[in-house]
Amino acid sequence: MPAPLKIRDEYSAAGLRKLAKGSRDNNQARRLLSLAAAIDGMDRTDAARIGGMDR
Repeated sequence: MPAPLKIRDEYSAAGLRKLAKGSRDNNQARRLLSLAAAIDGMDRTDAARIGGMDR
């Protein structure tokens, strides 16, 4: 299995959550919250699930 992609570090988990809160696009907000969860240490598979992603 290939190595997971590195998550860029321009934003902190708190910063991503703030962006998600201000987003008018629900899909974008879910993706941002998934990234925040992954940055906080949640397993990437579980973080993807909470964002509605399956891969």
